Amino acid sequence: MTQAMDLARAVFLEPHGLDGDKLEQVLSRLVASDTTLADLYFQSARYEAWGLEEGIVKSGSYSIEQGVGVRTVCGEKTGFAYTDEISLPALMDSATAARAISRAGQSGSIRMAAQVPAASARYGIDDPLKSLSEQDKIELLHRIDARARAISPHVQQVMANLMAAHEIILVVDEQGHLRADVRPMVRTNVSVIVERNGQTESAMAGGGGRFDLDWFLNGDKALQFADEAVRKALINLDAQAAPAGSMTVVLGSGWPGVLLHEAIGHGLEGDFNRKGTSAFSGRIGEQVATKGITVVDDGTLEQRRGSLTMDDEGTPTNCTTLIEDGVLRGYMMDRQNAALMNTHSTGNGRRQSYAHLTMPRMTNTYMLAGPHDPQEIIASVDKGIYAVNFSGGQVDITSGKFVFSTSEAYLIENGKVTRPLKNATLIGNGPDVLTRVSMVGNDLALDDGIGVCGKDGQSVPVGVGQPTLRVDGLTVGGTATG
Repeated sequence: MTQAMDLARAVFLEPHGLDGDKLEQVLSRLVASDTTLADLYFQSARYEAWGLEEGIVKSGSYSIEQGVGVRTVCGEKTGFAYTDEISLPALMDSATAARAISRAGQSGSIRMAAQVPAASARYGIDDPLKSLSEQDKIELLHRIDARARAISPHVQQVMANLMAAHEIILVVDEQGHLRADVRPMVRTNVSVIVERNGQTESAMAGGGGRFDLDWFLNGDKALQFADEAVRKALINLDAQAAPAGSMTVVLGSGWPGVLLHEAIGHGLEGDFNRKGTSAFSGRIGEQVATKGITVVDDGTLEQRRGSLTMDDEGTPTNCTTLIEDGVLRGYMMDRQNAALMNTHSTGNGRRQSYAHLTMPRMTNTYMLAGPHDPQEIIASVDKGIYAVNFSGGQVDITSGKFVFSTSEAYLIENGKVTRPLKNATLIGNGPDVLTRVSMVGNDLALDDGIGVCGKDGQSVPVGVGQPTLRVDGLTVGGTATG
């Protein structure tokens, strides 16, 4: 028996008098003759957050979230209920309610199956909340503050946050299979405000992943985020208004993959394609991007923010090829949408918590490297924009249209990066942009571990990445005049 399963049984089953026979009772009430799938999703999560502002640790919070989500699916109909009480009566009531919602047929009979062999773990099970003492966490925030202020006299304000979470998950499916996962997560954010001659600018940096808090102490990683936040803010003090019009845009490696995530990734999720509402619906096998472009969603990367040993339906995560050499190969699937589309789950069934329904979501989505040196790409541009970082954007899944704001960008003139720009927005269409990529760099990088993805009111941690890309004829919105 794995350590994760041992811990899950000790948290969810043994203290509450739940065993195989009692779980069989719940599933037998939940499952009917026409049930497509069903599951019990047990979750226990502990969260801690510390916040520093004006040189003072002003906030500290600790919370616990625990409960069970109960789901039954009959084709496209889903019955769902949840309870924060872990007991046989609460589970039976939830199963009754979920089945009534789905209007299932006659009851089925369930026998608990043998425990499923554990998937390969992508991270440890240690509790990151315990990896540093309270004093060490406070001291780390003060060190971040001091580092940022020491870099430049123009730094007026520093905000730093330190967060940790430890989740224990147990999934019991309609066949009586038990699967468990223990999920650590840490993150730190540094935001700064700089001022010079009455002009103020701000910037942020941060990172994290599925490891302990002491990761931020190794090589002074947390202090490096302070350096990066100040660097970006000071650059923006010298930035000039961006030009507007159709031009060549070079996208930097790493975090700019958020554009790929939003403008393309969501359109490759199974539910949108099953319903025919994605710009990529029904296009498997078609050339949807320039040759040389390969995009994957990979939940198996060690200790990455978006990685999972198993998804929230108990399916092991995979490296799923979405686009291969420009050809659309597949979609990201959860169990329900996979069944309705006569395919299999790709391990992308995710949910925010036990109180939310599962849906197909991304894990770590990125474009593979190509043959070009990044400097070669920049040198190939007579006039354009080099977009290094993004702050946010909006996307229409049905059309693929997007608007993204840059937080760090530069003008490219005669093959050289020249002055910094501000207020530059990139406007385009996800499927169309894929056909406008003319050069793919050899410098694939993933983000530092700050991604949060929202969909239908739910947020989950994700990762993004890409190499440097040259995109021809992209619309840039700017404020430069003349």
